Formats: sequence, C-alpha cells, structure tokens
Amino acid sequence: MKHQARKRFGQHFLTDTGILTQLTGEIRPLPDDHMVEIGPGLGAMTAWILKHIKHLHVIEIDRDLAERLRTGQWKDRLTVHEMDVLNFDFATLPSPLRVVGNLPYNISSPILFALLPHVDRIVDQHFMLQKEVIDRMVAKPGTSDYGRLSVMLQAYYDMELLFDVPPESFSPPPRVMSAIVRMEPRSKAQRDEVPQTVFSKIVSAAFAQKRKMLRNNWADLVPAEIAEHAGVAMTARAEEVSCEQFIQIAKALQHTI
Repeated sequence: MKHQARKRFGQHFLTDTGILTQLTGEIRPLPDDHMVEIGPGLGAMTAWILKHIKHLHVIEIDRDLAERLRTGQWKDRLTVHEMDVLNFDFATLPSPLRVVGNLPYNISSPILFALLPHVDRIVDQHFMLQKEVIDRMVAKPGTSDYGRLSVMLQAYYDMELLFDVPPESFSPPPRVMSAIVRMEPRSKAQRDEVPQTVFSKIVSAAFAQKRKMLRNNWADLVPAEIAEHAGVAMTARAEEVSCEQFIQIAKALQHTI
C-alpha cells in the first residue's frame, strides 16, 4: 500500500538513487559499525546502509512506517524504536555510535541539541537537513548566518557541509533546498574545556537581541574586563565573537555564575 506523506511529521522521502550512492560513499559504513538512523521513513537510506552493515537501529515515530520496517525484507537486521526521537534515550544504544538520518526539518535543531549530551559516545553524525540550517551550523563569525546554533554546536563538533540535495530528489518535494552535513565530535580534551552551563547561558544572552551591543545583552552577566581579556569589546555584537572567545569567557566565569 502506498504511504501518504504526513505533514505533521515533516515527511519528505528521499528517492534519488544518485544522492543515496553519494551519501553512502561519504558515510562509509563498515560491517560491525553500531549505527542508528533517525526517521527512516520508507527505508530508502536504510536499505543502502544495510548493504554494508550487519545490523541497524532505526527510530521512527510514524506507526505505519514502523510496522512496515518491522515486517519488511530487512526485519531480521533491524531494531525498530517506534517513538518520538526527542524522547529517545541514546544511552541505551551500543557505542561507539554512528548517527545518520533525514531529519524532519520542523524539529531539526531540537534533535541536534538532544544529541549533545551523548557526544562522548558518538563517532560521527551525517544528517540531511534544510540547507539554510546547515549554513547556520557551519557559519563563521562576522557572517549573517552566524548565531547561537553555530556557536553551541561548533564548541563540540567539527562540521562540514558535504553537498546540496535539490527538492526533486524527494517525494513529495520540499519547498527548500536541502543538504548533507558531517558532524564529528571534537577531541574529548576540547569538549571538556567547555563549562556547559555557563557557556550556554552567555551564548544565549549574547544572541537574545542580536543587533544590540554586548554591553546591553551581557549587562550584570559578563564583566567588561573578562570580555576584554578574551579580546572582545563590549561595544561589539554577538556575531563578531568567535566560538573560542565564548569558551574563554565562560571558563573565566564558571565559578562566579
């Protein structure tokens, strides 16, 4: 039976075999890899991954699609988790873990943040996302795309936009350009340097009103001397501050906030 894409789940199914070939080539799955796919849908990417690995975990919220996966041709090599990925505990999966998926565009950022607490157990992540989101993820300071998402993710991952995926590669086609991003966790030493609570607090405050100067956004939060020691003028705006500077300021404040 043909599956009707459901708008509430943000379903756009990848159908372009050329894109699937290119994506699999970038992921380079190995037989014994521990891998989980988020949002397998009709199983297009699932089938290509299973050509290379012995077993795959999949997380699917759509009851009909989950049942199709449980009973389909790959059923003996799949573990199907029928649930909302935002409620899924990735700590229950074996590690080291590789994560792939065509993420629902309406909740892509929450999914990325939900994975952050598990970064110590993750080898890499390959996601299909709205290109606009990936542009923000990999943006450099001083550019219009640079923002809270850029800083929060760049503190923990090295990221690369691999290639674009046009709307006609999907059924139904989305109204936006898509792309593939590779996310590889930075070294444990680098990640451990980030005082998470303080870092998140000062980054959120800095970008709360993006066009205002930091002296307004950081009033009563970041002393001018600490910002200036990191090479950041309080007359600057958040988009001018590098991820490393945010980390340096957070480290200086970690015992005071």
